[in-house]
Amino acid sequence: MDPDSVRGVDRRRLLGWGGLAAAGVVAAGAPLVGARPGRADPDSAGSELPPATRPGGAYDQYVAKLAAEGRFSGVVLLSHRGRTVLSRSYGMADREKGIRNHEGTAFSLGSAGKPFGAVAVLQLAQQGALSLSDTVGTHLKGYAEDIAEQVTIHHLLSGTSGLKTPDEDVQRIFQSREEVHEYYEQWVRQSELVAAPGTRTSHSGADVGIPALIVEAVSGKTYWDYAQENIFGRCGMTGSAFHTRPKWLTDEHVAHPYMTLADGSQVDAVRQLDKGSPYPDVLGRNPGRSFIDSPGDGGFATAPDLVRFARALGDGTVLHRPWAELLTGAKIPHSGSSFGAYDMPVRIVGGQWVFGRGGGNPGVSANWNIYPYTGWVGVVLGNCDGLPLQEITGREMQAITGASPGDGGGG
Repeated sequence: MDPDSVRGVDRRRLLGWGGLAAAGVVAAGAPLVGARPGRADPDSAGSELPPATRPGGAYDQYVAKLAAEGRFSGVVLLSHRGRTVLSRSYGMADREKGIRNHEGTAFSLGSAGKPFGAVAVLQLAQQGALSLSDTVGTHLKGYAEDIAEQVTIHHLLSGTSGLKTPDEDVQRIFQSREEVHEYYEQWVRQSELVAAPGTRTSHSGADVGIPALIVEAVSGKTYWDYAQENIFGRCGMTGSAFHTRPKWLTDEHVAHPYMTLADGSQVDAVRQLDKGSPYPDVLGRNPGRSFIDSPGDGGFATAPDLVRFARALGDGTVLHRPWAELLTGAKIPHSGSSFGAYDMPVRIVGGQWVFGRGGGNPGVSANWNIYPYTGWVGVVLGNCDGLPLQEITGREMQAITGASPGDGGGG
């Protein structure tokens, strides 16, 4: 359920990432039906902004229509050179308590949080604490000999490990951080090498879980604590965290996931742990069953915090610029103008690179895109099933680049 989000780095323009500063100002034109009202940032309303990106423009109207049809609940945000151009919030974060979504609401990221794991690894590589050519066995014990000696960190981050991970127990309800950690540590240890390292792997849990365990082995901290301090903390992402289920249930700033059942009804997944999704690609899943997201995956973030992450990625705050370029550089051809980078897809759209990551779970949709050539950041965060995430991100790209949805290849 991960839509292709995309990237690229022009060396001359990499310095321009520093303009992706996070701004707390909400820009909005005349409020549309159902939208949380905002206020305009006059400095972001210059003539260089594509009309489709502005309040009341084509993208704004498109999302408003989805919300009016009951197909969108969440937040969309467009930022240009650090200033919020468009910020809209729709629907309820917690229907039972009557709490509405707003720009400061934190949403579950699903796979959109996976690049944080790659950032953590590259921070340690930047420090000389590990090398991307290190094999699994360099840092971890207990893996099969062929995995320990042949699979490198680069293979894992680029999704070319050749590993296959067993199916997860999606029915299990976890009760502690320790239980989650123990389960996923053992889960990735059961991976098997089914193709030569360097072979593209399809959604192998080991490709995310093993690097997170390496981060723990090298840093001496849990992955969650390391990322909270060295990624969220450095970036100023004060509304982002690896929340536990009790926090999800009680914090009014965290959006609940509304999952659609086979009969068409919607339930609050985090309050209804006995319910599972009927959709084949996430059959039986319920994101609320996890006490905390598995190491290397997920997390919660607000839309402005993801803009802050974009800024920190570009200005050297979270990674030195050459290492940031390594993170987002195209490595594996997918199809058309789409490629694989480290834990994210990248794409050429309308003559420019775009990079980012999407993710989904029952009742969860998330996507963030960075447009380094032009200083744009786009964020979509949702908390209901039926939200057409790929279509929304396609409209976002169209509004920013002028390219038709689908331009720039598949993948």
